[in-house]
Amino acid sequence: MTSGKPTGWYLPEVAHPYDVFTKAGYDITFVSPNGGKAPMDPGSYEAFKEDPSSKAFLKDHLKDLDNTLSPSQVSAKNYDAIVYAGGHGPMFDLPNNDAIAKLCAEMYEAGRVVGAVCHGTVGLLNVKLSNGEYMINGKEITSFTNSEEEAVKLMADMPFPLETKLIENGANFRGVENFKENVVSKDKRIVTGQNPASATGMATEIVKLLSSK
Repeated sequence: MTSGKPTGWYLPEVAHPYDVFTKAGYDITFVSPNGGKAPMDPGSYEAFKEDPSSKAFLKDHLKDLDNTLSPSQVSAKNYDAIVYAGGHGPMFDLPNNDAIAKLCAEMYEAGRVVGAVCHGTVGLLNVKLSNGEYMINGKEITSFTNSEEEAVKLMADMPFPLETKLIENGANFRGVENFKENVVSKDKRIVTGQNPASATGMATEIVKLLSSK
């Protein structure tokens, strides 16, 4: 972060969706901007190390995040969905990553599902479709809200206020009370969750959409 605090992906926003997707029979590929080791937010470890899903993920699958693939190593045609986990790390790594944005646009235009939770929604911010429009333009979207960012006293550490930027790029933003579960999927192929409490619900909604195809 701009303050120098260590950050990365947020443990339950990876572990909880992982549970939902694997129990539904889906295989997971972990991708990060440069491939290789993707660091975990140490604060999320301290907060969720005793959470059952997170504890199991740390024991059995943490190594998968030490060996992520780069965007160039995956093809949109091989996946049913692309899902962005949160954590403050994505705020710095994803907004201007053209390779991941291109992968997302290809999948969306091929009829796949796009998901994101909390700060992971920043990965959708600058995705442009082949017609030159932002993918989120006119879509109902949520993310960690400005109010939540102020509540955890990290707004000053962020490169920009995520909620504000999503609205600037055309999103119809739908937030609820701080830290309450909120999953937005009105547009069917874009599913977003507001915060860590929304991670399981986001993944569950994606499974429902994929099962109905």
